[in-house]
Amino acid sequence: MESGFRLRQIRERLGLTYRDVERSSMELAARRGRPDFILHISRLADIENHGVVPTIHKIYTLAAVYHLNPIQLLAWYDVPLNELFADGTLSRPPNTHLAAAPISMRTPIRFDPAFDPRRTELLSRMVQQWGRLEGALDNEDSQYRYGYVGLADRRMAPILRPGSVVLVDATTRAVEEEEWATEYDRPLYFVDVRDGYRCGWFHQDRVRLTMQPHPLSHCAPEFWPLPQGAEVIGRVVGIVTRLNEPWNFPDAEAPAERAYSSRKAL
Repeated sequence: MESGFRLRQIRERLGLTYRDVERSSMELAARRGRPDFILHISRLADIENHGVVPTIHKIYTLAAVYHLNPIQLLAWYDVPLNELFADGTLSRPPNTHLAAAPISMRTPIRFDPAFDPRRTELLSRMVQQWGRLEGALDNEDSQYRYGYVGLADRRMAPILRPGSVVLVDATTRAVEEEEWATEYDRPLYFVDVRDGYRCGWFHQDRVRLTMQPHPLSHCAPEFWPLPQGAEVIGRVVGIVTRLNEPWNFPDAEAPAERAYSSRKAL
């Protein structure tokens, strides 16, 4: 009821009648070629006065006609789109895949004057004010995309743990041969292999793309013909991962079993 009351207040402040809203919704439906956008007077009255929850198309119509942010409008109905990326961590699919970018990001606005970037610090204590970077990473033209490393994908463990989220620079669409000093410096790539995705170390020649798993993963190398068998999505430029989670260990080495181990530390 509170959400409907808010919508009624906004409509009245805009000087719109039920008939005005219905007329605008019909014009919108005609422009979009879909009658689902039409908001009839009776339905608008039910939304405002009887707690009826509008459908996704009606929410779009209300946002467009009332000049509202649809994310805010959905939040009134307890649909927190701003938290979608965080809530997505509750789902841990077994397969590696591309993922939608967060709609907004929490970002530091003001640091403590004593903050020294050369020292290791607890960041939460050094930030005086946090803000949100709305929509910064939700641009389809952005050079960055997000990838998710499936829980069943151990090809790059322990460098890249299952369940990790990777930031992919889509402007680098070919494997680059370059010098690297350690395995941590060796570039990682996110690749579409037609029946799924791979994230890891790759070597590319004129006719074949080869994935080299981490030696400790005990996985075998994989090969795909070019260009029909694989496509480089981009280079991995950032990783977010959790340490010591249950899915980061083989079944025989789960933390619970380690806790009851009879072995003594030397």
